[in-house]
Amino acid sequence: MESGKSDSTPKQAMVYICGECHHDNEIRAKDAIRCRECGYRIMYKKRTKRRMFFNVFDLTRLTFF
Repeated sequence: MESGKSDSTPKQAMVYICGECHHDNEIRAKDAIRCRECGYRIMYKKRTKRRMFFNVFDLTRLTFF
């Protein structure tokens, strides 16, 4: 049986920032982790622009003494 995913759709590249020269690099799943400008191998994932919300006050876990 076939699953709902199709193999013909290309994987989306993620943007990583080089730890040495701070250049933006688009890296796909099968690519080597290496900066295209300087060759440095430590890369940092770029922050998302999606708004995130964290619930700080969870009243179900609050205990009173």
